[in-house]
Amino acid sequence: MKNHDRGYLLTEQANPHSQNLDQLSALEIVELFNQEDLRAVTAVGQEKEAIAQAITLIAEAIANGGRLFYIGAGTSGRLGVLDAAECPPTFCSDPELIQGILAGGMNAMVRSSEALEDREDDGADAIRERNISDRDVVFGITAGGTTPYVHGALKVAKQRGAKTIFFCCVPPDQFPIQYDIEIRPLVGAEILAGSTRLKAGTATKLVLNTISTGVMVQLGKVYGNRMIDVSVTNSKLEDRAIRIIRDLTALSREDSAALLERSGRKVKLALLMHWKGVEATTAAQILQEAQGHLGKAIA
Repeated sequence: MKNHDRGYLLTEQANPHSQNLDQLSALEIVELFNQEDLRAVTAVGQEKEAIAQAITLIAEAIANGGRLFYIGAGTSGRLGVLDAAECPPTFCSDPELIQGILAGGMNAMVRSSEALEDREDDGADAIRERNISDRDVVFGITAGGTTPYVHGALKVAKQRGAKTIFFCCVPPDQFPIQYDIEIRPLVGAEILAGSTRLKAGTATKLVLNTISTGVMVQLGKVYGNRMIDVSVTNSKLEDRAIRIIRDLTALSREDSAALLERSGRKVKLALLMHWKGVEATTAAQILQEAQGHLGKAIA
């Protein structure tokens, strides 16, 4: 992608509400940020149909043996890596199912890597290296919509038959529609002109939180509003697991803890064991037949 003046992009424009930013008091800066952050929330809400479509598409792909790859450079890529990294401890999901690809690799999480976003071929290579196929979904994240690294990746992903999702904060007339699903929360100009780690970054985090959680709900990782596939790896999570069992079964804390141990420290299994009156082996078989959905297993 050739270099050109990007001043026309919504994400690069100057915000009229913050023209005197350098003259504001600390409290005035906080108030301004709060007002502008509300715009990010509203903008995400206006993209609800596209976000819902993304949840359905990704859940179906994973249920059929596919994977989700977030890909981006700079802040956008870091947020994708963060969301992917949070799924295994939250939902006890396989780390291979949702992965984040960041231009420059893991070193770029803490060091500036923004120069790498212009390398379209690097994005394409990242897709090839991971053997992405028609079962997978590739989710490109780029606040201003123009990042060559992301488009290089999405182009090869399309060629390989993968479904493609595109996130940006500019309207189609500034960057045309090219992909299966496009999510475009128009957050407007940043308080600090061009600093898309602000409202655009906030919108990105909101969207990714919603999508990954929604996907896991559809995959049976949640019962009611409880994380029943929580990975019990420390004292905080053990306490949470015991409380979930206690609250849903009305057992005492001691009996809930004992049930958790009998289940192999698996909350979902423990609940099914209690409600079905069976031991872990039988409960695991029932869950497998229900494709991991506790609600279906109970029914």
